[in-house]
Amino acid sequence: MGALSDVFLAIDAGTGSARALAFDIEGRLVTQAAREWTHVAVPGHPGGTVFDTDGGWAAIAGAVSEVVARLGERRVAAVAASSMREGFVLSDAEGRELWACPNTDGRARAEAEELVAEGVADEVYRTAGDWVSITAPARLRWIARHQPDVLAAARHFGMLSDWVTTRLTGAFVTEPTSGSSSALFDLRARDWSDELAGLVGIDRRILPPVVECGQVVGAVTAEASAATGLPAGTPVVAGGADTQLALHGIAAREGLPTIVAGTFWQTTAVTTEPLIDPERRLRTLCHVDPGTWMVEGIGFLSGLAMRWFRDAMCPDAAELGRASGTSAFAVMEQWAAEVPAGANGVVATMANVMQADAWHHAAPAFVGLDINDAARSSRGAFIRAIEESAAIVASAHLEILSSLTAGRAVAEGAVTFTGGSSAGALWPRVIAGVTGLDTRVTPAPEATSYGAARLAARGVGAELPPMGEPDRIERVDPAEHERYRAVTARWHRVYRDVMSISGADLPPLFTPPGAARGPLDPPPARLSTAGHAG
Repeated sequence: MGALSDVFLAIDAGTGSARALAFDIEGRLVTQAAREWTHVAVPGHPGGTVFDTDGGWAAIAGAVSEVVARLGERRVAAVAASSMREGFVLSDAEGRELWACPNTDGRARAEAEELVAEGVADEVYRTAGDWVSITAPARLRWIARHQPDVLAAARHFGMLSDWVTTRLTGAFVTEPTSGSSSALFDLRARDWSDELAGLVGIDRRILPPVVECGQVVGAVTAEASAATGLPAGTPVVAGGADTQLALHGIAAREGLPTIVAGTFWQTTAVTTEPLIDPERRLRTLCHVDPGTWMVEGIGFLSGLAMRWFRDAMCPDAAELGRASGTSAFAVMEQWAAEVPAGANGVVATMANVMQADAWHHAAPAFVGLDINDAARSSRGAFIRAIEESAAIVASAHLEILSSLTAGRAVAEGAVTFTGGSSAGALWPRVIAGVTGLDTRVTPAPEATSYGAARLAARGVGAELPPMGEPDRIERVDPAEHERYRAVTARWHRVYRDVMSISGADLPPLFTPPGAARGPLDPPPARLSTAGHAG
């Protein structure tokens, strides 16, 4: 068990930054540090991005060193890493990194399309629960075609959180949450699939052993100690993937779905069986504990859209927030709260409902504004339209989750709302209105890192309490939910129309590699707009 002065360190290799956070035995954040990073484009390969392992490790080591210096005499009892999913690293026999990509890498478009044409993508989805758009199968085929010497020299494959563990300990392992995001896992076995490795054309021997989340896998080496300031010998524990660790941080459970609301919004359900959507809409990954899985629908850039609108259209919101002792987002939500459900007719086309094998998005746009009535088409209306768009997409994902689980995913009649966006005052009410589910607000923007810290503690016999109890619950207003039925139906019609004109002249928000259908073909999902209540 950890002493009262001990801390548990989480290292998060996120999309936009490296972060280190220390939590005490009671679960309180003691200190944190971060280093931003960017992912360099690959010349000659549109959509390609590289993960800089040397620069990335320098950023991680810098953030950890800063935290360790602030801790003074307090001991780091254990360390665990989390990361963005899908990105991976190939290393040679000596452990030198040969090739690495973040989750945003999209250069393997042709290879993804080939996997679809060959029927391999179907087998990947049936076995691993995800499509080939941004996962390892297409990327590994790209490497074999464009950099065959790299694949020939590779002796170790690891996801990004695995790579952090390797840098700390020298050990090559994975765990089910990040490992399954490779789309090379057999979900039912919670282990690598020999069949998929063969179909993709890689040597099964480069895939590392699979350990359980929360298991000690090694200790900080002398080299890592010199870089980070962590004492050599500090236990390093298997962490995992960002979304699953966020769910672990708040102790998400079956029957109570969770919207993890950051830059992207993941609408998730924890299950006790590896459910794979027969219509290939959502994706399934392993969850933290043995015998658990997670099904999710992803809303593209729902959180980022609000930040963009703040920066582009609301330059005065930050100053107004400071003057009132709040924040720019709080001011923006005050403006939006003055606008009724339906945003005075303004519709934001941002994320689309997930369709894993054909995840086309419309061009980001606002439609339905009235230039003859500035008061009705105010900034508040646009802000509310952004929030309604995110909630409508999340609601559609919840409906799919409910259908896949015969209602078990929403058995408690509520949804948990966590992550950065959950700090909003209005957004939970919009979610409750659109979904017809009571919305439990757990503002835990550090939920992923806290989940990693909980696993670090588990590895050394300690226990951190979950963040599961909501700060507030937004109850469903039946009248508002009824109004949102029509708003939701209109949003789906408008989105379909904007999709039909999205193309070269109106670039879509996202078009996936390996899409099985064109943007104008009807998706197989048959979403009602009735919500979830009753």
